[in-house]
Amino acid sequence: MEIVIIGSGIIGLLSALTLTDAGYKVTILARDLPKDDSLDWASPWAGAAIYPHPDTGGQPLQVETFKYYWALAHRDPTSSVQVVKATEYYDDRENDDSIWYKTLVPRYRRIIAKDLPSGAKIGFTYQSMTVNPAVFLPWIKKELESRGVQFVRKTVKSLREAEHITGCRVIVHASGLGASGLANDKNMVAIRGQTMFVETDFDETSLHQGSHYTYVIPRMYTGGAIMGGVSQPGNLSREVARELRSDILHRTRKLCEGSFDSVDLQRDVKRDIVGFRPYRKGGFRLEVEGNVVHAYGFGGLGYAFSYGAAQKVREMVDSLVRKQL
Repeated sequence: MEIVIIGSGIIGLLSALTLTDAGYKVTILARDLPKDDSLDWASPWAGAAIYPHPDTGGQPLQVETFKYYWALAHRDPTSSVQVVKATEYYDDRENDDSIWYKTLVPRYRRIIAKDLPSGAKIGFTYQSMTVNPAVFLPWIKKELESRGVQFVRKTVKSLREAEHITGCRVIVHASGLGASGLANDKNMVAIRGQTMFVETDFDETSLHQGSHYTYVIPRMYTGGAIMGGVSQPGNLSREVARELRSDILHRTRKLCEGSFDSVDLQRDVKRDIVGFRPYRKGGFRLEVEGNVVHAYGFGGLGYAFSYGAAQKVREMVDSLVRKQL
């Protein structure tokens, strides 16, 4: 059975992986492909730290994703997946009762109150992973090509057009923000993010959530890290907001207390990055509609949900195929 996937972002690519694991022949149709340096898709610009999220639901998907990247980091470091120490802080909750993944992640440890940065109410550390999208997306594409997956650069105007082009009777729709048009989904919202790639030897991830959204994520093979960030729903500006650079650096210095005091915006920032997260009001969409499996709307958590979502895609494709036989 042949399957067509629309979209070659992280959800589409890992869906192709699980489908080929199950013996399907897969074609990927996509406007943007791995190595493309375009702001029109989200996956290359993601922070791509594998942080489970306490409040978004989909816990089984996040668990399977964590397990996948953990195994990959130990099996093949050329993928750019690396194990790192992760630290999270929150100022919007009093305890870690909502941190469901504390029994999943290795070496989970609460940080005592006197060691918390200013404003944080709770904090904890554990082992997690980071992914370098510039390496990982081409890496997974090469793996898929070795399995016979065909990549076709094509902008499709409708789901039916993809069916007509390929002759496939089952479609996996993983177009991200493209779903607003392809699926007529009015719940899709572009959330603008802005980050900086900074030259540094800092090799841990650190995150603060609640009243502000601040993080540092090291990039394997690069000699640097991503600093962020902002979350701006509906802002479609592709221009770098220069005033945000100093704000991000200020917040990052407070988050990591002393680690970035010597960073100079003119000297050490090697690239400013703008990207658009494919957020869906009401939550991600992972369901069957006719002969289409929809898998989109994960916002800034595409990598954290990716493999679990791809496993669910394979289950839904299996169900569709059984009905068609």
